[in-house]
Amino acid sequence: MAGAGPGPGPVPLMGGYQGAAGGRGVAAAGWRLCLAHRFPQPRRPYGAGDVPLRDVLRHVGLALRYFRWWYKKTCIEKKSAFIDLLCAVPLQQIYGCPLGGIGGGTITRGWRGEFCRWQLNPGKYHYGTVIADQFTVCLRRKGQTVYQQVLSVEKPSKLQGWNWGYCGHYAFYHALYPRAWMVYELPGQNVVLTCRQVSPVIPHDYKDSSLPVAVFIWEVENGNEEPVEVSIMFSMQNGTGTKADKSGGHWNEPFALQEGSERVAGVLLHHCTPTNPFTFAVAAREKAGTAVTHLTAFDPTGSGRDVWQDLLQDGKLESPSGRSSVTAKGEETAGAVCATCTVPARGHQTLELALAWDMPRVHFGSKEKLHLRRYTRFFGSDGDAAPSLARYALAHYKEWERKIDAWQKPVLENSQLPSWYKSALFNELYFMTDGGTVWLELPHDCLPQELQTPGVASLSHLLPVLREYGRFAYLEGQEYRMYNTYDVHFYASFALVMLWPKLQISLQYDIAVTVINEDVEPRQYLMSGQTAQVKLKNVVPHDIGDPDDEPWQRVNAYLIHDTANWKDLNLKFVLQVYRDYYLTHDAPYLRDMWPVCQAVMESELRFDTDNDGLIENGGFADQTYDAWVVNGASAYCGGLWLAAVRVMCEMAEVLGDKETQQKYSGILLKGKEAFERLLWNGKYYNYDSSGSDTSSSIMSDQCAGQWFLGACGLDQGELEVFPKSHVVSALRTIFEKNVMGFAGGTMGAVNGMRPSGVPDTSSVQSSEVWIGVVYALAATMIQEGMVQEGFHTAEGCYRTVWEQLGMAFQTPEAYCEKKVYRSLAYMRPLSIWSMQLALESQAGRAPCASPAPSIPVPGGSEQSNGDNLGPVASDGSQGPCPVPSSL
Repeated sequence: MAGAGPGPGPVPLMGGYQGAAGGRGVAAAGWRLCLAHRFPQPRRPYGAGDVPLRDVLRHVGLALRYFRWWYKKTCIEKKSAFIDLLCAVPLQQIYGCPLGGIGGGTITRGWRGEFCRWQLNPGKYHYGTVIADQFTVCLRRKGQTVYQQVLSVEKPSKLQGWNWGYCGHYAFYHALYPRAWMVYELPGQNVVLTCRQVSPVIPHDYKDSSLPVAVFIWEVENGNEEPVEVSIMFSMQNGTGTKADKSGGHWNEPFALQEGSERVAGVLLHHCTPTNPFTFAVAAREKAGTAVTHLTAFDPTGSGRDVWQDLLQDGKLESPSGRSSVTAKGEETAGAVCATCTVPARGHQTLELALAWDMPRVHFGSKEKLHLRRYTRFFGSDGDAAPSLARYALAHYKEWERKIDAWQKPVLENSQLPSWYKSALFNELYFMTDGGTVWLELPHDCLPQELQTPGVASLSHLLPVLREYGRFAYLEGQEYRMYNTYDVHFYASFALVMLWPKLQISLQYDIAVTVINEDVEPRQYLMSGQTAQVKLKNVVPHDIGDPDDEPWQRVNAYLIHDTANWKDLNLKFVLQVYRDYYLTHDAPYLRDMWPVCQAVMESELRFDTDNDGLIENGGFADQTYDAWVVNGASAYCGGLWLAAVRVMCEMAEVLGDKETQQKYSGILLKGKEAFERLLWNGKYYNYDSSGSDTSSSIMSDQCAGQWFLGACGLDQGELEVFPKSHVVSALRTIFEKNVMGFAGGTMGAVNGMRPSGVPDTSSVQSSEVWIGVVYALAATMIQEGMVQEGFHTAEGCYRTVWEQLGMAFQTPEAYCEKKVYRSLAYMRPLSIWSMQLALESQAGRAPCASPAPSIPVPGGSEQSNGDNLGPVASDGSQGPCPVPSSL
């Protein structure tokens, strides 16, 4: 979809989208494509009534339990199902780069310019285009309006007094998150408009990155021999297109803020719902040569003829004073702002507009607790910050762009990196903001209940971290509504630790709190039908809660399995703790996490049923592949176990805990021998040791433990856990069978492949491709020197998702060879940042951060190095390491 270079000039729309239901493609809509071919019709998601749903719900008992639970949740409690298999989100191939920073809510603009996906209420999505939300251009020459057009290809039933149906042949779209460009060549006018969309998503920034704002910079190029007056009108409905827009009680008012010689003016749209009210600020910068006018209110359901004629008359809006009337029930309202300038002959001018939304105080679905968003630390929580947010955005967007350029240019200008990778690396970051993300302040006057338990006091830096950096959470997926799903975050966490490491540290502290606590409330699990308590002590949770309930207070929204018996969650916590320390050098964090790591590893030892130093799986789907049964020793969980034991030895050495180091060194010695004896078959590690018909399957994720050890610098020489020759042989087998032997080598790596060269169909998940797993596999290949194979493997996923399936900015968890997909807009693909870490490390066979220092013995003093991640350039800025020359 998006090319590599972020230049503001005309860039053709990349990738061929098939339209939504009905088969209307991009070409039919009139948008120019750089690829001439069309792609297959989009397939239905799992859960839409096709065979994959029956596979997932293959047992009648499970199906009945799920339906009873679903009916009670959705029809009686009027809540959303955490996974709704009966009402899957339909695929719409329309999405572009989302607006807004981290944790303040997002609004997604489509690649045709529409405002079409809304997440202002925490974790809740509304999918729908609000037709009144538009940019309109007016051109005037010699005092006469010569051209006026809504910059949209739509031809809606509302606002028919406006000139719709812009010819898409004259428009281009380009996205490189967190920016996007839309270029309009106005037909017959010799005028080109370029709208550059900027959101404040800036690595290692914990203030501006939290702001719910976006700036639209309109560059106007006049190719004529005479000046032209150009007006850009930005209209916005009061609301997000839901039934709440008609609930009544909403109102608009103009505003203006003066700062020196410059003035920011616009319209405030106050959306006064009982829960989570908010205000939009639609604003423009008024400076020398630029006039800003407004229309306080108009009816977005009518013809809109008055608005159109107002602009047509003189290229400006009437700018009435005073607030609008309050809407009655059933009534909707909208407002508009217009920026106007004169562009000289053969000249260029810039118009700057902004959108801010202020929903400072939020409730989750239970409405039990009031939460303050992160940005309220800087702009207050009274609900009156929208004007200041808009002014701040217009004053600081140039600084944001300088920082974004400094971050992205080393990758973009590296000619050794393929263009698709540059696009994927940055555009997959959309999920950091558009994953139902919340970033909340910790209350200073009282502690949440979960932070008041006795065991939490041992985390000495917990409160300083949470009070300084807040609490962060993102959904497993827009369709899988559980916050911080930990088995999946294990993959996605590379994006956090590399770009916002303090948020990763904060998240880990929250997980540590849940490890220490327990929830004895009993509940029935859907898969087994058995009853067990919600959360055991000293066990890592599956997730920290449902946005339709009360996250952090009530954890483990996942009801399919009792995850207390999952084999991977505890291990993934331990591995992340050391990885985080290795990359950040945060010594207080490691010291705090050490007792928690010891506790969860003690809990994990119960799964080593034969005392051979290797844990065994329990004969059900007891890990992140939660529909793929595994029994006995396994490549995936066994490999993660050995990797976790290895980092326990390393942490014990750093902390001077010789007794624990000796203990886990002994376990490691035994476990390595058992792992090789039970699973190695001469070419790769078997799926498991059960001897079943599919135990010899080739799992694409069998080297997950090695992947994490490589990211921690523990995969070389005397430090290695898995024999290097075995790792390389396994990766080559995966590349031959799971990648090149699947779909002609063009769709990434299938999760499971039989030695005979056919996909493992023993479960719905074994025959899927998981995009996030493929990116992790590619990173592992790069770590082992298989750079070309790694890029080829990952490219198949990018091409399939972003081009063939048209799933830009909604990368799913999984797809099959026949292009059936599952779970749109998913967390795991953020693992592509592990590829970047592998490239940086491979460049010099050393991590970008210097080797982890020893920590003084307890009682000594040490300081966290903060965001000490990556090399430091001569100007003091941090940036990526060079890519290895072998690429």
